[in-house]
Amino acid sequence: MRAKHIMTQDVATIRGSATVAEAVKLMRLKELRALIVEPRHSGDAYGIITETDIVSKVVAYGKDPQRMHVYEVMSKPCIVVNPDLDVEYVARLFANTGVWRAPVIQGELLGIISVTDIITKGDFVEKPKLKFVQKELQKAISNARSVVANYGADSKRAEEAWDLVDELEAEAGYYGVPKPEKTARQLFSEGREYVSVG
Repeated sequence: MRAKHIMTQDVATIRGSATVAEAVKLMRLKELRALIVEPRHSGDAYGIITETDIVSKVVAYGKDPQRMHVYEVMSKPCIVVNPDLDVEYVARLFANTGVWRAPVIQGELLGIISVTDIITKGDFVEKPKLKFVQKELQKAISNARSVVANYGADSKRAEEAWDLVDELEAEAGYYGVPKPEKTARQLFSEGREYVSVG
């Protein structure tokens, strides 16, 4: 499942020059927790203003939202998400950066994705990523062995096949699988050497 499958397409935007009061009015009207701040020109970055920004930078200090502007409290450039990014990577991006939502952009603004979207629309309960990675790893090991049998252990194809196995083992490790003493490549290589010597 990818960001584009669970993002909210109805996104409200605002100019950086708008007042915080205007931003609050728009958030209330549309029942949103964040607004995307439009770029000023084609080379400019998108920004984001969230309810947390308003509460922590305006309300908490008793500042006048009629006199403060969006550009004074927004985050810019903001974290953006590619629509084809797997939901697990979006979750990891959020965890690593401490953000709760981000615009989905590919050339133009397509939508917004939040932790709420991940929880309410994601398929991680039915399809945990770790199970998927473990299945892919087994397939990749089987494929690498068959490539070695057909093209030789020193072939470019074998090298690429084992590189994929290494990559999947590393990804499985990220999801909590304990790192084995020896990689699948090492075990296969040692087994092959043992067989060829014996």
